[in-house]
Amino acid sequence: MVPCGVKRMKVLNYLLNLNNKEYLIAFGRTIFIYIFFKLISYIIVYISSKFIKKSKNRFIFHQSVNTFSRCVSIILITLLWIPHLKSIMTLISIISAGITIAIRDIILNLFAGYYIKIKKPFKLEDRITINGITGDVVLINHLSFKLLEVGDGEQSNGLIVNVPNSFVFSNTLKNYNAGFKYIWDEIVVRLNMNADVEKNKKEILNIINSNDVVSEIPKKMQKELKDASMDYRIYYNYLEPVIYTKINEDHIELSARFLVHPKKIRIVEDDIWSSILKKYQSKKIDLFTE
Repeated sequence: MVPCGVKRMKVLNYLLNLNNKEYLIAFGRTIFIYIFFKLISYIIVYISSKFIKKSKNRFIFHQSVNTFSRCVSIILITLLWIPHLKSIMTLISIISAGITIAIRDIILNLFAGYYIKIKKPFKLEDRITINGITGDVVLINHLSFKLLEVGDGEQSNGLIVNVPNSFVFSNTLKNYNAGFKYIWDEIVVRLNMNADVEKNKKEILNIINSNDVVSEIPKKMQKELKDASMDYRIYYNYLEPVIYTKINEDHIELSARFLVHPKKIRIVEDDIWSSILKKYQSKKIDLFTE
C-alpha cells in the first residue's frame, strides 16, 4: 500500500509537469461557453415570457430552452477537453477513491435523469411517493427533481424536497397519476348497533353522490380507463360510489368508497363529513356514540 505522503507527491509532480498554459486556455474557454449559453438561454426566456401568456406553457418552454442550452454546452465542453482526456484520466487514477465515488453518483444521477425524461415514470405536476416522501413534482433537472411535499389530507405543507434522480432506481415509486388521475378514497362511518343500516346507507350515498366533484368522476373515469388499458392491465367493474357493511364489536361500520382526485381529497371529505354531521343532528343518520 502506497503511503499518503508518497501519493500526494505523485499528484504534485504530475500537476507540475502539465502544460499549464494549455490547460488555462481550455479552462477559460469552458467558462466562456458556459456563460455564453447561459446568457443566450436567459435572453430567449426573457423574450418568450412576453409572448407566452399561460404560466404552465411558459414554464415548460423555459425548461426546454434551459435543457437544450445545457446539452449543447456540455457537448462543446466535452469536445474541448477530449484532447486532454488522457491526462485527465491519468490524474483521476492518481486521486483518492472518494472523488471517484462522488463522480460515480453524479454520473448515475445524470443517467437516471435521462431515464426519467425518456421512460417518464412520472412527469411534471404528478403526485408521487418515493423514499417515504409524498409530493407533487414541480421541477425535473439533470441530477435531481423537486417535490412540493404534501402532508395531512393530501394537501401541500409548503416544503420543497430535493430528490436525487438515482432514487428511481433504488426506491419504490408510487405514482398517483399514472394510467389515470383519480384514486379510490374511503371514509368509515360508525353507527349504533340498533341503527337502520339500509336507511343510513341510502342517506350517506345521497350525500356522496350530491358532491359536485365526486358525481362527475365515473363518467370521466370510463374514458381514462379505456386509454389506460392500452398500457396497463387495469379494469374496474364498478365505478360508482359504494358502501360496505361490517360489524365491529359494539358498533356497525359503513365503509364508503368513491373515486376522487388526490389533490381534492381533503375538500371532498370535509364536505361529506359536514353533510353527515348535519344529517346526524337532524336525526336522519344514527352515528355511534360511546
